[in-house]
Amino acid sequence: MDFIHQFIPASGGNEMTLLLLHGTGGTEEDLLAAGKFLAPSAALLGVRGKVLERGMPRFFRRVAEGVFDEEDLMFRTRELAHFTEEAAKMYKLNPKKIFAVGYSNGANIAASMLLLEPSILSGAVLFRSMVPLEPKPLPDLTGTPILMLSGRQDPIVPVSNSERLAQLFSEIGANVTLNWESTGHGLTRPELEIAKSWIQKLA
Repeated sequence: MDFIHQFIPASGGNEMTLLLLHGTGGTEEDLLAAGKFLAPSAALLGVRGKVLERGMPRFFRRVAEGVFDEEDLMFRTRELAHFTEEAAKMYKLNPKKIFAVGYSNGANIAASMLLLEPSILSGAVLFRSMVPLEPKPLPDLTGTPILMLSGRQDPIVPVSNSERLAQLFSEIGANVTLNWESTGHGLTRPELEIAKSWIQKLA
C-alpha cells in the first residue's frame, strides 16, 4: 500500500467503489467531495500521485504540456493497478465494481489503466482526458462503460485529441459517451450532474 490515499467506506450495502484520481498539483482529498456527490453511498478511494513536478503531485512524468514520458506512464500505470488490487483486498471491496473518476492528469492515468490493465476497472468517468498512449496490442473493452467530459475551449486538451480517445475506446468495444461543454479545462457543475446521472445508471 505504497500510495498516500484516503478511504471512505460504502454505506447501505453499496458495492461500488470510486477510485478518485486528481489533476496536477492535487492530493488524495481533491475529489472526495465530488465523489460523495456522484455516488453518495459508494466507497471512495482517493489516491495521491507519486511523481512530483516542481513540487506538485502527478501520476506520471511528462516531457512537456501534452507530451508524456511513455515509459514512466506504463510503469506508473501498472504500479497504480497493483495498488488498486491490494486496496480491494485490504478494504474488502468488490473488484468487479471499481470505477475510476479522474480529472486531467488523473483522467489520463485512468485511461491508461483501461488500455494497459483492463481487468482492474469496470468503467471510468474521465474529466478532461487525452490519449495517454496507444498500446499494441490493444485490449478488448467490450461493454466497458466510459464517460468522457470534455471542454470545447480547453486550452490543454485539443478537441481532436478527445475525439481520438473516444474513437480508440469505441474501436475496442467500450460503451463510450463523449459529452462536450463550451468551457475550458476546469470542471463545471453541469458536468458533475451529468456524471452523477450516468453513474446512477450503473448501480
